[in-house]
Amino acid sequence: MRLLLVEDDVMLASGIKLGLTDAGYAVDWVGSGERAEEVLRTESFDAAIIDIGLPGMDGLELTRCLRRPEMAHPAMPVLILTARDALHDRVQGLDLGADDYMVKPYELPELLARLRALLRRSQAATTAILSFGPLELDTAGRTVSIRTVSDPHARQPIELGPREWTVLEYLLIHAPKPASKEKLLQALTGWDKEITPNAVEVYVSRLRSKLEPNGVALRSIRGFGYRLELQPPRG
Repeated sequence: MRLLLVEDDVMLASGIKLGLTDAGYAVDWVGSGERAEEVLRTESFDAAIIDIGLPGMDGLELTRCLRRPEMAHPAMPVLILTARDALHDRVQGLDLGADDYMVKPYELPELLARLRALLRRSQAATTAILSFGPLELDTAGRTVSIRTVSDPHARQPIELGPREWTVLEYLLIHAPKPASKEKLLQALTGWDKEITPNAVEVYVSRLRSKLEPNGVALRSIRGFGYRLELQPPRG
């Protein structure tokens, strides 16, 4: 999942970004509303976290702007973070297009829970569990399990590295539609190009070895990306 963080306080932004990154998100950060508006005209994110008290264009004006149809993703979920706790501020933010509102100071577990709820709503999901055939991924508990071939009533936990988790979560959200290799790369790194496009193939290969023995295949779509498919289990 790729997030845009809009916060002018460098120390606060660093702490938020670290917490979100540790939770498995790819986080891109900008320090002004003007820069965020520029970015959002051409780039898509899964959600945005916006501070109201920005210099120049404040967070409320930015929220109104990003809902314009010319933006790359005008329906993107928006979570406002602010020190303003007056009722009219909260009402104004929600009326201008924000999906949720948190008042500083806040606790990271609550921020993560609210983000998960926003992302579920944007994907028309009703629970924290993403499933595909015998496969289940719990976005809240950070666990993955699959029904075994030997006992269809039993579930076997699957151990995933952070980037394997990100790839699988993205594929499950879009299943049964394919996910492009470019979008998977963005979900893994955002602007921090720590890995090459070929590295996506490495994580996909690792996932295949863990999923295919129990009936979930990862099919390569030539020139595009990958998608999850059900298949008869091996053996």
